[in-house]
Amino acid sequence: MAAGSLVLAACSGSEGDSSAGPVDLRMVMWSANDAHHEVFNQIGAAYVEENPDVVSSISFEPLTGSSYVNALTTQIAGGDAPDLAWISEANAAQFVQSGVLHNLSPAFESSEGYAVDDLLDGAFDVWSQDENIYGYPFSNSPFGIFVNRDLVSAAGEPDPRELMADEEWTWDSLMAVAAQVAQEEGQAGFEPSASPYAGWNDALGAMWLSWGASPWSADGTECTMNSPEMVEFFDWFHHHVFETGAVPGPGEEFDFASGQVAFKLAQLSSSGALDDSFEWDFLPLPAGPAGSVPVVGQGGVGVVARGENPEIAADFLAYFTNPQNSELLAQFFPPPRSSVLTVETLSAAAPSLTEQQIEETVIAQSVDAVTKVGHVRMSELADPVRVGLDSLWTADGDAQSVLDQVCEDIAPVLESE
Repeated sequence: MAAGSLVLAACSGSEGDSSAGPVDLRMVMWSANDAHHEVFNQIGAAYVEENPDVVSSISFEPLTGSSYVNALTTQIAGGDAPDLAWISEANAAQFVQSGVLHNLSPAFESSEGYAVDDLLDGAFDVWSQDENIYGYPFSNSPFGIFVNRDLVSAAGEPDPRELMADEEWTWDSLMAVAAQVAQEEGQAGFEPSASPYAGWNDALGAMWLSWGASPWSADGTECTMNSPEMVEFFDWFHHHVFETGAVPGPGEEFDFASGQVAFKLAQLSSSGALDDSFEWDFLPLPAGPAGSVPVVGQGGVGVVARGENPEIAADFLAYFTNPQNSELLAQFFPPPRSSVLTVETLSAAAPSLTEQQIEETVIAQSVDAVTKVGHVRMSELADPVRVGLDSLWTADGDAQSVLDQVCEDIAPVLESE
């Protein structure tokens, strides 16, 4: 068994609240944003005020940096488990299926006014097992394309909204414009949401779904990184890095907020860094060979089963995510609740977005979106795939041979599932 599995196996364990008196709850999170903490503390303080005989205090502890998951699992395995933890969609299956998280369904279903039927279908797929919910994706944010309209116009290219109106908004048409911007303006044409050379799933996982591709089979036991669809996707992406120049190559750095990138794959929270120094837009994802596939990235909260007070923590999480508090959280995080997915609510989260942008790119996409792919052994797969893809990021890199090798490398991990 690999190290990641050992750590998470050690994290699972028995449940049961240990104290009869008021307790202190602790939640770990990867955000250190003061505004996020202000809202979390506001909700926590209200819960304490309403339940003084149950809870004395609720604290929100940031664990920032790339080693967040390692820091969290180390706390749990070391006997210092938090009561609640913020977890990304990529690691959700790993935490749910390893038994680390407490079953939330009883708390949600018994919480007055929780409105379980208001939760979006599909948003809980990676957070559920055997029809029970083990994590709540409080941030259910669709990916879209930010457009620097000034750069596109300067390169003599059509406004992407014209391509949408003509039903020609495709990844191919986007890259054609991006390549022209790179050639004519000397700026970046297109950037994924992360570096494709360091974070393959974060960068490309919202794109290859439009090719009908997935890194592994639905049950996670078979590698499909070398499927015809995935090879076609990587051939296409490699072409736009090393031949058209639409995508910056390894080591090249540009910043959309500084006006240096024509198209940026990102979520609505990125609008907070934008001002009126250039004209910009926020559009739905383009279509690929398999059509248009709306995709969300998620941040979820789960109750750690090994924590000292899982039942109380679950009751607080039901309060934290009820319809009223979902409106507060929606200042920053699109909720997985249909009743809160409104222009009025989401305008508070992204005040610089127009009503049209929120309706087209956030609300409409949220309803039918699929969640970016994760895996129950994601922590064991991420590095081997990244290292394997290193061979592709050269001008003569060959997608078929590289992806065949990636599948050979990760097959033992997948087959052990």
